[in-house]
Amino acid sequence: MKDDDIWTRDEVESPCTKICVIHPAERICTGCLRSMDEIAAWGRMSPKQRREIMAELPTRAPRLQRRRGGRAARVGG
Repeated sequence: MKDDDIWTRDEVESPCTKICVIHPAERICTGCLRSMDEIAAWGRMSPKQRREIMAELPTRAPRLQRRRGGRAARVGG
């Protein structure tokens, strides 16, 4: 065992990107895609719970890309 192995922990790292803006309609962070409850509880979650959330995050991104108005809505794009 190397000396620096003592300080490594086997846990899922946070997906935080330091862009902490909660989308008003979707109620998820536009940076990491987690809900406010998930962000608050992250430090207390088990590695299994964290992995489950991490696996789900990519499915949340399209929720933030939909536009309801503006030019894209007018031209059908």
